[in-house]
Amino acid sequence: MTPAAHPPIPAPRVGVLLVNLGTPDAPDAASVRRYLAEFLSDRRVVEIPQLIWQPILRGVILRTRPKKSAHAYGLVWTNEGSPLAAITARQAAALQAAWPDLTVDWAMRYGNPAIGERLQAMKDAGCERILIAPLYPQYCAATTATANDAAFAALAKMRWQPAVRTLPPYHDESAYIGALKESVEAQLAALDFAPDAIVASFHGMPLRTLELGDPYHCHCRKTARLLGEALGRELVVAFQSRFGRAKWLEPATDTTLAALPGKGVKRVALVAPGFSADCLETLEELAIRGRETFLAGGGERFAYLSCLNDSAPGTEMLRNIIGSELAGWARTA
Repeated sequence: MTPAAHPPIPAPRVGVLLVNLGTPDAPDAASVRRYLAEFLSDRRVVEIPQLIWQPILRGVILRTRPKKSAHAYGLVWTNEGSPLAAITARQAAALQAAWPDLTVDWAMRYGNPAIGERLQAMKDAGCERILIAPLYPQYCAATTATANDAAFAALAKMRWQPAVRTLPPYHDESAYIGALKESVEAQLAALDFAPDAIVASFHGMPLRTLELGDPYHCHCRKTARLLGEALGRELVVAFQSRFGRAKWLEPATDTTLAALPGKGVKRVALVAPGFSADCLETLEELAIRGRETFLAGGGERFAYLSCLNDSAPGTEMLRNIIGSELAGWARTA
């Protein structure tokens, strides 16, 4: 029994916090500028010394890029707002429905809702054990690690910290590969053409990150190999979203799409296995600009295959991989 004057203490619970990259609050230049300022100031994302990088960021990039990016966001914005935020919220809701005895929430590494804000809300609601789940199948310091960094920074400010676990990369988990296979095959079956090739596009990273020991490139290649084996056909692997003058992982998605028609590949399906949810980089860069690039190069048919999102295979996959990490904390079967 606690004394009558003791502050109320909620019943202990186990929580799961889904984390994704981030999004501006609205598809306008001011919102995008705030988002990019936070995102591109992360030292895990841009590993240039800050004394050199910040004048470039503040002096050139944040004056020119927000308007262009806002236009791109406007092309994919929905009635629910940002596709990435809306889908991540639905993923959390699906897991919450499956696990009513747990608390499932979601946050964005950049933008809103912030990781620290949601962790504090979960702790206030009684979560004494929290699994932090960055939804990045392939580990990268610029994605998985920085999400964990933000969580740990928030924990450092708490007097009474919850116990925490973090979700490891799941690039080669059978549940993940199986869900991708089911999703890809269902979408291919719905097409009115048979693709000559399937391109697997992963988000790019500077080549320097591989040389410094980041496993991301190897994780992407393994995912593509395992998915290709599951589908019974080899995938064309490429890397998108180059930024700046540094050498990036290759081959680049845009140049790959432009070159395929000249090699006799006239019909293409494109999948993005590195993204847990559709976002600007898939819906605008791949589905819109990727299509334009391929057709301009002489291609005839192009199909973008959506991410797992909150589909039945995607939700079951999350239940499987997250549920295994909750062993000893909660029953999720």
